[in-house]
Amino acid sequence: MISEEEIAAYLADDLRCIGCGAQIQTTEPDEIGYTPMSALKKGFENEEILCKRCFRLRHYNEIQPVNLTDDDFRRLLDQISGTDSLVVYVMDVFDFSGSLIPGLHRFVGDNPILLVGNKIDVLPRSLRRSKIKDWMRQQANIAGLRPDEIALTSGKNGDDVPALLDLIERYRKGRDVYVVGVTNVGKSTLINQIIKEVTGERQDVITTSRFPGTTLDRIEIPLDEQSAIIDTPGIIHQDQMAHYLTAKDLKYVSPQKELKPRTYQLNAGQTIFAGALARFDYMQGDKGGFTAYFENNLMLHRTKLEKADAFYQQHAGELLAPPEADHLDDLPSLQRHEFKTTQKTDIVIDGLGWLTVPANAIVAAWAPKGVSVLTRKAMI
Repeated sequence: MISEEEIAAYLADDLRCIGCGAQIQTTEPDEIGYTPMSALKKGFENEEILCKRCFRLRHYNEIQPVNLTDDDFRRLLDQISGTDSLVVYVMDVFDFSGSLIPGLHRFVGDNPILLVGNKIDVLPRSLRRSKIKDWMRQQANIAGLRPDEIALTSGKNGDDVPALLDLIERYRKGRDVYVVGVTNVGKSTLINQIIKEVTGERQDVITTSRFPGTTLDRIEIPLDEQSAIIDTPGIIHQDQMAHYLTAKDLKYVSPQKELKPRTYQLNAGQTIFAGALARFDYMQGDKGGFTAYFENNLMLHRTKLEKADAFYQQHAGELLAPPEADHLDDLPSLQRHEFKTTQKTDIVIDGLGWLTVPANAIVAAWAPKGVSVLTRKAMI
């Protein structure tokens, strides 16, 4: 049996994954080329040196996300602009602004874009799909994007994947399909549903030769003999709330089930806390309804504005959680953003959720420093 010292020597000599060509490493689980030392030992025994991502693909038919820096990702987008292909741009309908890729339209050239709103299953069922699509098109146009078509999917349950594949077939016209998106939008889950649909739920193992990782930054899923769906790594947006939370706390932030809107009748001078992660101060305006769209398990607490600072100091990490008290110091201090509405408006905290406020209101929204806070025309 090979020793860890011998393996260390191989690692120092630029050991590569036979599936994607990534340099094998055993210390950074979230980085390209990672495999645990125990798995690497078995790999030497079986003469199959694979990174964790390629191992999961080969043995479990499952694509795992790989993250790139902004510069890496833009180099990849530049490559796409030189191809004749279809671009499938996956976004999170719950975190639309947080899943925007700035300047995407400049990078993809003249290639058509299919905009896919994923995680549709978490939005209230009362919201018509046609309205969601219209809203997505408006928001995309504001960002300078002109998608040729908009589709809605749930990578989690896969119900909409056959219709999505039909749409892809209509637009790709025999060309390759590049799937792009930021991290945490559910892109890999959706790709895995596409694999199941394309392969027909076969029981035999799909090997890496069937789905070759041709470079460090893509995996190809054949559609026919001439073309493929190309899965690209997700770009990291550092202004998303998820980057400041532990895996335990994320369950209070990332919705897994249909959202249950919570409505509060507020007078000016009242505050709503969203755990210890955010707060909304109603500064000025008539009494009105404010509706919160956050993960159902995230504790919302209403109090008087004049007591809000002291309340936060006393209860953050306990009554106001997440984060828990032992992780509170890892969270950047809350920063204030003030908005005045002229119409029914969503105040959005990227990756956390939003509060719908009435027209003619002045509201101060607080979020961890570095997390984006913005307004948009009310989605619902």
